[in-house]
Amino acid sequence: MIKSIRHYTYWIVLGIALVISFQSVFSLLQISRTEQLITQLNQGKDIAEERLKNAPPEVYIARASYLTKKHRYKEAQASLSKIMNQGSQKIQSISQYNLGNTYLLEAMEMAESMQINEATALAALAKQAYKQALMLNSQYWDAKYNLEVAMRLLPEMDRITMERDDPIAEKKAKLWATVPGFPRGLP
Repeated sequence: MIKSIRHYTYWIVLGIALVISFQSVFSLLQISRTEQLITQLNQGKDIAEERLKNAPPEVYIARASYLTKKHRYKEAQASLSKIMNQGSQKIQSISQYNLGNTYLLEAMEMAESMQINEATALAALAKQAYKQALMLNSQYWDAKYNLEVAMRLLPEMDRITMERDDPIAEKKAKLWATVPGFPRGLP
């Protein structure tokens, strides 16, 4: 009886060890695939949408970064929107920060081409994304800095719009846009 219990115990332990081994190998393969995809994106090669199926949020963030560098902002925003509420709180914060960056970069390009209304809307979206990133991680200094950049960009764009519309209103807006200082505290 003791011998049969010992015999079954060995088989159970062996079965558990095999299951753990298979899980470890599967995890290593997933990590390797993730690293390959991120490396490919860092080397400047895009990834087909089919290969992103079941990819971790880090791959989507890397792809959004790649697309942003190529000035394909709408695609980058779509890539980030797929993972907005996935992953850890840190990953979610990074996703929001990167989304804010795509909006802000697009807003700056629009402002340079004098499409002020579109740029204002995009800058407001960037502010909202940075605020979301700060809600998830209040110590995210890059998000704080970029939030201030977006906040300073909006009064400048309002001033440009007012200059075209009414020269008297421009004087009033100029006072606000030139107030020096760094905002204290969180948004």
